[in-house]
Amino acid sequence: MRRFRSTASRIVFLHIIAIALTAVFMPLVLFWLLNRETGRLHQRAAEEQANTIARVLSISPGGQMALDLTPALKAQFSEAYGRYFYAVLEPDGKVLFSSGGNVAPVFPLDSAASSSEIREVEHGDKVISGASVPENIGGHPVVIQVGEDLSHRDVLTDDIVANFFKRVGWITFPILLLLLTADIIIFRRAVRPLIQASQDARNIGPMRTDVRIPTANIPSEIRPLVEAVNQALDRLERGFRVQREFTADAAHELRTPLAILRARLETITDTKLRQKLHDDIDSMSRIINQLLEVAELDAVVVTQSEQTDLASVGSEVVQAMAPLALRQNRSVALMAAAEPVWVRGNAEMIRRAIRNLVENALHHTPPGTTVEVNVGRDGSVLVSDEGPGVPPAERELIFQRFWRKDRRRSGGAGLGLAIVRRIVDAHNGSIAVTNGDPRGAVFSMRLNLTRDRL
Repeated sequence: MRRFRSTASRIVFLHIIAIALTAVFMPLVLFWLLNRETGRLHQRAAEEQANTIARVLSISPGGQMALDLTPALKAQFSEAYGRYFYAVLEPDGKVLFSSGGNVAPVFPLDSAASSSEIREVEHGDKVISGASVPENIGGHPVVIQVGEDLSHRDVLTDDIVANFFKRVGWITFPILLLLLTADIIIFRRAVRPLIQASQDARNIGPMRTDVRIPTANIPSEIRPLVEAVNQALDRLERGFRVQREFTADAAHELRTPLAILRARLETITDTKLRQKLHDDIDSMSRIINQLLEVAELDAVVVTQSEQTDLASVGSEVVQAMAPLALRQNRSVALMAAAEPVWVRGNAEMIRRAIRNLVENALHHTPPGTTVEVNVGRDGSVLVSDEGPGVPPAERELIFQRFWRKDRRRSGGAGLGLAIVRRIVDAHNGSIAVTNGDPRGAVFSMRLNLTRDRL
């Protein structure tokens, strides 16, 4: 059973085995029951025939046994009909009366017994089945034998038994197949709530910690497990909430000391020192703002009804980043279609993602070069620079929080690209990085287009 990982497959397989065994044994049992019932019918009919013959036996005034068959009995036991036979014997085996021209017992002499007995013998091409019934006629014990030719075409009961498998037994297989089909349908309907619960569970993640598996239609056998899972999700959600609140509180608390420190820097007369300290404070402020973004993004949920013009958002980001690029002796260029590119998503979150990609590109592209932002009609945003590029081994690591290739360098905490990945995941999009030609890195963010404008 190890090869069946699905409970449904395992149960269906076991049902197929059970039905296959039933298909084999049920006809055999039915055949045995039918054959047994047929034997009882033969015995009962033979005993009734023997009793009928006993009623026409009598003792004459001279003490002789007499047999006075009615016309109906003569026709029934006639040689022309050739289907029924009888014989009246004395206890020692002497034949007193018999059907046909030959005075002979229907069954061998050793078949006579003190009680009714079913017998079956062969006479030439005939198979005779009947009974030997002891009777007492006027104080004289006799044995009445009656028999029936089973090879006679009029014996319908034996034909049914003989042809049971050929004409009746095969019906059981379609019936069992229909039963199996109905069984599978019923089982699928029974596990439908579990399938729905598994689909609901797929929506649970760091972005949707509030989702729980409904227990209304869950079978009672599985409900304790589902309730335990929901309780575990409650604990996880509380843990996520504590973590988000701690990050947000810490970032907020750090803002005030930085503002005070920035104000006190104005009292420093050394211009170069004051500028370096201002740069350090700006870097710290950027890290704190990113921490706040991380805490905010962990709690955000993107609905399917939100739509955004990607071309417009890209244009806004480029316009906002252009002054910063000029101060760094760099430039930013936008290439986008004239018509809107509508995608599903939150405009502010998408704006943050594109801004972080542009900031990252400006940080790595050399002075005097240009960062290009290309908004495609397929819902993609390509941000390319002319920097050193990203080695293949680091193309997944750069999207992890707090990852930096050289931790000794200052200027960032490794949160910008992690925020981009978080925003893209919230929108069910994708983000990837490749190297440009001949140099630089190309970040490709893809979002889902809307079919119709709401």
